[in-house]
Amino acid sequence: MPSGTSNEQSGNVSGLSVQAGVIHGGVHFGGAPVDRPPVPRQLPAPSPNFTNRTRELSALDGHLAERGNLVAVLFGPGGVGKSALARQWAHGRLDRFVDGQLYADLRGFSGAEPLDPGVVLSGFLRALGVAPGRIPPNLAEQVALYRTVTAGRSLLVVLDDAFSAAQVRTLLPASTSAVVVVTSRRRLTGLLPDGARLVEVGPLLAAEAVELLERAVGRERILRESVPAEELAGICGGLPIALVVAAARLASRPKLTVRRMVAELADEAQRLTRLSAVDGLSIRATFQFSYQALTPEASALYRRLALHPGAEFGLDLIGAVAGAGRADGARVGAVVGELLDANLLEEVAEDRFRYHDLLRLYARELSEQHDPPDDRQAAVRTMLEFYLAAARRADLVVTPYRRRLPYVFRQALDGPPEFADRAAALDWLDRERANLLEAGRVAFDLGLHELAWQLSDVAWPLLLHKKGQERLEIDERGVRAARAWGNVWAEADMLKRLSRAYSRVGNPEAAERHGRAAVDRYRQAGDAQGEIDAEEGLATLYADTGREAQAVEAYTRVLAGRRALPDVRSVGLSCLNLAMLRTRTGRPADALPLLVEARQIFAGLSEVDPYNAARVLIGLADAHLALGDLGAAEESATEAVRRLAELGAVSERAEAVYLLGRIAQRRGDDEAARRHYREAAAVFAALAAPRLPEVLRRLDEVGGQ
Repeated sequence: MPSGTSNEQSGNVSGLSVQAGVIHGGVHFGGAPVDRPPVPRQLPAPSPNFTNRTRELSALDGHLAERGNLVAVLFGPGGVGKSALARQWAHGRLDRFVDGQLYADLRGFSGAEPLDPGVVLSGFLRALGVAPGRIPPNLAEQVALYRTVTAGRSLLVVLDDAFSAAQVRTLLPASTSAVVVVTSRRRLTGLLPDGARLVEVGPLLAAEAVELLERAVGRERILRESVPAEELAGICGGLPIALVVAAARLASRPKLTVRRMVAELADEAQRLTRLSAVDGLSIRATFQFSYQALTPEASALYRRLALHPGAEFGLDLIGAVAGAGRADGARVGAVVGELLDANLLEEVAEDRFRYHDLLRLYARELSEQHDPPDDRQAAVRTMLEFYLAAARRADLVVTPYRRRLPYVFRQALDGPPEFADRAAALDWLDRERANLLEAGRVAFDLGLHELAWQLSDVAWPLLLHKKGQERLEIDERGVRAARAWGNVWAEADMLKRLSRAYSRVGNPEAAERHGRAAVDRYRQAGDAQGEIDAEEGLATLYADTGREAQAVEAYTRVLAGRRALPDVRSVGLSCLNLAMLRTRTGRPADALPLLVEARQIFAGLSEVDPYNAARVLIGLADAHLALGDLGAAEESATEAVRRLAELGAVSERAEAVYLLGRIAQRRGDDEAARRHYREAAAVFAALAAPRLPEVLRRLDEVGGQ
């Protein structure tokens, strides 16, 4: 070595090195060749029970086709099958990634601490050929080295069970040909600036859930009990982990029938326990890890909302349960956002939410464990009174003329909605119909009889144009609640409604029995107007059951009594009822003056009671038709169709359409008559209305059968 030179080696060297000043001739190395690190193939095998997921697989393919590289976040509740989906998609596309696949379980919701990204990075770097001695101890330097090593490589990185966007961001490779698939119980919207695409993974559809059972248990066994298998899929809510647990129990007991298992799981109090009895698979533990990550405010709201009487609920109901008014909307929105982000709550429409069935059961279990009984009952009562307060506001908009009983709320509620007009009020009532029904049931079962009666009472606008068992159920519960409450007037009012409901479903005996009882209770309560109201209901029943003479006598007596009272709207109703009967009994000329008086009365009440103003038009059309004035009849019937359509009065609109058919038939226009009769018949058939046979007879007359 020439003088004045030195021979030093610095840095980390992997393999052989040569240090020389001057070399004459060749340099030869002997011994074994240097090992190259294998291409990483870390992806776990796909699940043997994986089923369908066509929509999600297509979404991933579509996102990849758009960009060539991809960061996809598969989010959904625990046990919904996100990891199985990620593995299935990845295994189907391995040939795209020539430089291998990296995989890490980030343990975001495993019950242990989420995995440190530095630990994952070290493992990834070693898998990519970096010698352990070259991996820096500092996380920032690890990230920089990882980006250097992955730049230009065609890699697939699967990050399972991520806890946060920050945990994932450090593990994103620096390559335009790399794909990262992340699974998480949270939405991880913090990755959107990194170009991430979000793919929601929901429960399996019914047919897909049954297919999963077939894969796990055997197709023949499931096909032998196809109906119970569908019931089992429904009980599991399409949640793959629940289906796999159920399938494991069936597989371990070849003689156990699916029907028997369905019966065992029918008890909601035992369902989670029975779906948590297989080694390594526990529905309860799966949900627990998501719940434990919530803030105290979100966890309390999660437990309380599970006590909701119906399946879906709105943001305003959540505000009431959270004890927040309109001014606290941002705070409530943040807590709801946390529950949505954790996939413990599902948003089914704008500001409309629900629980997965099994998540609701788990939340109720937690409520029983952590919330005192008084707190639980207070939360339920808040929900019930919320629905009453909102429904009363809607009721006042739709039927402001009704007489009501006062109600003292346990606490003032700031959240119930207000309604600008009749359409908005009816829309809310229709949207919340199932919740109002269930709220009434719950109130009665809790012994809150006054509240139960009120919830039946405020359903009147919703039931005004409805028929069938739903109306009977509400009114019958209202009668029972009034009796348990001990309020005679409330009982009388609900008996009157129940009489009308039985008349609508074609049970005149029950209708008359309840109508006479209503007259008696009103008399006991000393309410003359109520007594006349109930007597008019009986008069209508007489008319509907062919007792015209008895009906005319009763209507005439009722109208005289009405004129002695200050309620002009009731006079209009009695005029209308008597006029329609006069037309039906062949005296349309006597009906017209009564109809004109009714029209004048309801013209002054058009904003208050547009429904009965439209009914007067039906009466006028019928009377004019009987008198042979077809032009006037058609004009009134056409206007009635228009108004009743605007009001959503399906049955009454069909009556007006039926009249148009009769008018067309009288004119000899059989084609128009058939068209109108068919339209009316379709509505009456759907409502199982007693009017249907008459309409079908008319249709047969014009050759329309």
